[in-house]
Amino acid sequence: MKKMAFVAGAVLLSACSMQYQTLTQDSLLYVNAQTKECSGVGPMTCLQVRTTEDQDWQLFYQDIEGFDFEPGYQYQLQVNKETVANPPADGSSIKYTLVKIISKLEVKDIQ
Repeated sequence: MKKMAFVAGAVLLSACSMQYQTLTQDSLLYVNAQTKECSGVGPMTCLQVRTTEDQDWQLFYQDIEGFDFEPGYQYQLQVNKETVANPPADGSSIKYTLVKIISKLEVKDIQ
């Protein structure tokens, strides 16, 4: 009986700890050569990103930690996506961190 209670307690504790576990995953992001005006909490400037080369550009309202955007260059980035356990009310539940710049190509005619 004591073994059964111990096993049940261990299962319960592991289930609770999984609720607060941080999940991370490496992903590719393509970043356009120019930013766009957008509205988050207030007016701001957003990167334009996509996850595959054939997608349309999407506004990206967050920062990528460790990445310094330089206008006039398109980037292919390897980033780490990490879930944020208790994000602020006005913040994202995902944190992006630069792993490496795969490519940085100058764009002559920005449209």
